[in-house]
Amino acid sequence: MAKKEAQGPQFVRYFGPVIEALKKLGGSGRPDEVRDQIAVMLNIGEEEQSKTLISGESRFSNQVAWARFYLVKAEYLDSSTRGVWSLTDKARNETLSQSQALSIFKTIHQLFNIEKDSNLGDAGPILPPNDNADVIVADSEDYRSTLMNILRTLPPEGFERLCQRLLRESGFERVTVTGKSSDGGIDGIGILQMNPFVSFKVLFQCKRYTGAVSASQIRDFRGAMMGRTDKGIIMTTGSFTADANKEAIRDGVPPIELVDGEKLIDMFESLELGLKPKKSYNIDNGFFEEFR
Repeated sequence: MAKKEAQGPQFVRYFGPVIEALKKLGGSGRPDEVRDQIAVMLNIGEEEQSKTLISGESRFSNQVAWARFYLVKAEYLDSSTRGVWSLTDKARNETLSQSQALSIFKTIHQLFNIEKDSNLGDAGPILPPNDNADVIVADSEDYRSTLMNILRTLPPEGFERLCQRLLRESGFERVTVTGKSSDGGIDGIGILQMNPFVSFKVLFQCKRYTGAVSASQIRDFRGAMMGRTDKGIIMTTGSFTADANKEAIRDGVPPIELVDGEKLIDMFESLELGLKPKKSYNIDNGFFEEFR
């Protein structure tokens, strides 16, 4: 037991890989790119990537997100909320060992405890009591977690109609939900008008999913597309395995656009669909100094 406590939570093991993955990606990347790179680097298979927490969230994705959260607090990653993770100057020439990662975890965790003691009512992020805990990274964007919970608890028909609305808001025309269980996984059809002369018929699949979509599911969807269109979209509240992302853009076959849970939330944000923006202010104490 003492050895396990000395090693810290399991997500600490991803501190170094997150930094190394971003280096390989040129210093920045979207969350799915970082996860895919880590899966390749650490040889994490589809079965491991598909394991879920009680909430249905991918355990692998959750642990990588926790690693990113701590690295932001330690100023190894920037705090951008635009869906792109990037290294700070501090991290560009840094290679973290496991002992350094554990030291970062302990330092940041101690700061959380200090903030908790000095700010009643603000408990800071909740740490997982064990490696199998159902945790969500706590930050200032709780609405993202709330929205994801709403999407995952919608009935299948409701989620399909919501995806239909999302596609319409994104510029698709004549979007139809087929609703046929025997249609080979095709949930709907839409037309994307590129210009007055060019348009594409797009088939889409909606997965109100809690785990990671596998490469075999991508192949099954592509098989259902054959002879009907050359363009497809899979939207899911879950995630995609590294092999699924590779399969989606494999040479010699029709490409499939993949929209995971995080990208789905980004689209709701950019379209302000089901979200009401609000403005808040921080007090600039320095401004008032001359009046005191």
